[in-house]
Amino acid sequence: MFGYLTASEKLLEEAELKRYKAAYCGLCRSISRRHGLISRTSLSYDLTFLIILLTSLYDTEGSSGKNICIVHPFSERDWFDNEFTAYAADINVALAYFKALDNWNDDRSILSASYSALIKDAYKNICSEYPQKLSAISRYMSELSEIEKKGNPDPDAASSCFGKIMAEILALRNDRWTKTLKDAGNALGKFLYIMDACIDLESDVVKGSYNPFRDRYGADDNREYFYDILRMFMGECLEYIDILPLVEDMGIIRNILCCGAWNSFCRKYPLQDGKDDVSGSI
Repeated sequence: MFGYLTASEKLLEEAELKRYKAAYCGLCRSISRRHGLISRTSLSYDLTFLIILLTSLYDTEGSSGKNICIVHPFSERDWFDNEFTAYAADINVALAYFKALDNWNDDRSILSASYSALIKDAYKNICSEYPQKLSAISRYMSELSEIEKKGNPDPDAASSCFGKIMAEILALRNDRWTKTLKDAGNALGKFLYIMDACIDLESDVVKGSYNPFRDRYGADDNREYFYDILRMFMGECLEYIDILPLVEDMGIIRNILCCGAWNSFCRKYPLQDGKDDVSGSI
């Protein structure tokens, strides 16, 4: 369900691109520092969105710098780090653990089973730090797994479950913005689940995997059908995002939600004339 919350880098201004990549590098450093080099292989740009969003909302100070690393040993890279970088690092590893277990249960992937074993201690430490949050996410993950195992054809059931997961992830603090963040996360989670389902429809049908849109395989109007659903959920997410007092990095946030999050959809379901701009009407 992840891999969609990335920026369209060519549409970012130079300062925004530098800021975005610095957040990503800070996330990478934080995962390695908190959970070891093995856990860093789970690094995802999706959690960079979480850092940017929460940092903008709470205007949090942190540290920054420029260093070389194992991945980029010959050139220094800018990074910034704050409490939300640490939180995103923890969530990144926890989600990687859930994904590895899910892959093992679905496909009996030895690689996934081995990876989950390698990061299990890190996951336990994260559970100790956020017991209620991780308990809730684990519960919703189990509910989602049951929905998929039973082959429930109702896309609302699965997407709503993933919406609850994203609501928990976005709302770190218990304050005046908790409900708005949860509402935004809920809509965003539904968007991500539906996006994943429509992108993977063909491969899921071929493999015999669960997909709530299986009956729509081969339909001529799938692009319009999926786009209308996705636009509704992203529009709802943006309504809640606009309530938040976001000033710094708002350009990056809107780039990710209005452009980057749609890139996979545009590649999978291109318009006939090749001029794809789904973000323009959101």
